[in-house]
Amino acid sequence: MDVFDPVRSGAADPRRRTNPLLDPRDLRLPRVAEPCVLVMFGITGDLARHKLLPAVYDLANRGLLSPSFSLVGVGRRPWSDEDMRDYVAANVRKRARTPWREAIWDQLAAGMRFVEFDSFTDDEAYARLTTVVEGLDADRGTSGNRAFYLSIPPGWFPAVTERIAASGLVDEAAGSWRRVVIEKPFGHDRASARELDELVGRIVRPDDVFRVDHYLGKETVQNILALRFANTMFEPLWNQRYVDHVQITMAEDIGIGTRAGYYDTIGSARDVIQNHLLQLLALTAMEEPTSMSAPQVRAEKEKVLAAVRLERDGLLDLDATTARGRYAAGYQGGVPVRAYLDEDGVAPDSRTETFAALRLEIANRRWAGVPFYLRAGKRLARRVTEVAVVFKQPPFLPFGPAATAGVGSNAVVLRIQPDEGITMRLASKVPGTQMELRDVSMDFGYGATFNEESPEAYERLILDALLGDAPLFPHQREVDLSWRILDPVIEHWAANGRPEDYRPGSWGPEGAHELLARDNRTWRRS
Repeated sequence: MDVFDPVRSGAADPRRRTNPLLDPRDLRLPRVAEPCVLVMFGITGDLARHKLLPAVYDLANRGLLSPSFSLVGVGRRPWSDEDMRDYVAANVRKRARTPWREAIWDQLAAGMRFVEFDSFTDDEAYARLTTVVEGLDADRGTSGNRAFYLSIPPGWFPAVTERIAASGLVDEAAGSWRRVVIEKPFGHDRASARELDELVGRIVRPDDVFRVDHYLGKETVQNILALRFANTMFEPLWNQRYVDHVQITMAEDIGIGTRAGYYDTIGSARDVIQNHLLQLLALTAMEEPTSMSAPQVRAEKEKVLAAVRLERDGLLDLDATTARGRYAAGYQGGVPVRAYLDEDGVAPDSRTETFAALRLEIANRRWAGVPFYLRAGKRLARRVTEVAVVFKQPPFLPFGPAATAGVGSNAVVLRIQPDEGITMRLASKVPGTQMELRDVSMDFGYGATFNEESPEAYERLILDALLGDAPLFPHQREVDLSWRILDPVIEHWAANGRPEDYRPGSWGPEGAHELLARDNRTWRRS
């Protein structure tokens, strides 16, 4: 289901450009990326092994990449081109979602090259990279189109961007394009995010920078806009007159695993609230765009993020509107687990949170007075990501208290993962001679409804980056506004002691429950 671009221009599909009989609005025709070279920095990293390389193969297997598509890996290993092909093949065979097809693999492998870098400051390596990319332009007809995927630690961005620019790899050429794809985190605060934007802006235009938030590639996230703007029954109720509050949850039932080196420097709020959860908030709360083009969708999201406030009843009290915690030692699923401070690689004096919760308001006509509660954490009761829109109680009930004792608030729950779908909670009469009401659920599940399997998020995002299709990528202005919201919270926490411990397998620290209790509300038991 592609809700972001229902009327395709088809500019990137050569069949549409050359055949006037093909209607660009015909959604049966896939969008096929133009011939290009994808240069992947960090090709030996976890993200490339688990997500990026399988996604590239699956795109090729679905016929969505040009036969001339070429992949250049950049890494520190002393590999030949054949070594890289063996490495890619092993990861594709293990993790690809589509069947192995020898003909597709041979076509893809023919365009694979590897460039060894002793370090990202090795000027001679950039010269070799330039020679390889230009050779692919000549040998495989990639037309000078180049995308650079920076799957590397942010600390290396300055060195890499400066040398890519100095090498001439991103110099503009008539009839071809240059794009840069970068992974989160987009800085560690507002100032560093702006510095990163300035760095990348030196080598490509703002519209050619693609910031990857893989949540935006999920079908269930895109379906938020379809639910809201393609159905008359929801949008009239989607406002402060009928909505009591909104809860956005991203819970994981695992710890940090081997990510201590990364996680202990950022924590839960920077890791997922600044990007994933605030993007979900923006999509849930935004006004209807005039079209699903990237500028129009982006403009409406930016308006929402600019209107977000941390104040409660006009007062800024971050002790009352935020909560944080970290998991202690205990048992989860009957298995003993270590405390966060005992995880390998975590500093013994660490003050990093593994759970974060915020209460936000949106200062506009649609949402005035409606709190948005965001929470994210590790070692919680179960793995779930969802958006729950909870409605107000009816102003009058003609039923007696006994009849409605088992009735809660109506809710629309958008299940992002793992059980993708939508649940509507409403009241219904219990069969029998008495008037007794009880909450029931109406459920839509992707797996049970659609025969076609949803594409993996990175398939969609890589393809859209190669197509130059930007709605699924947050713009720098969105990143900047998100840090505007989060920076005061991070600064407040840094000045006010340690996170509160919580039990593994629970729903977080007591402070998170008190955050809602102040408003006479409770978290959903997802």
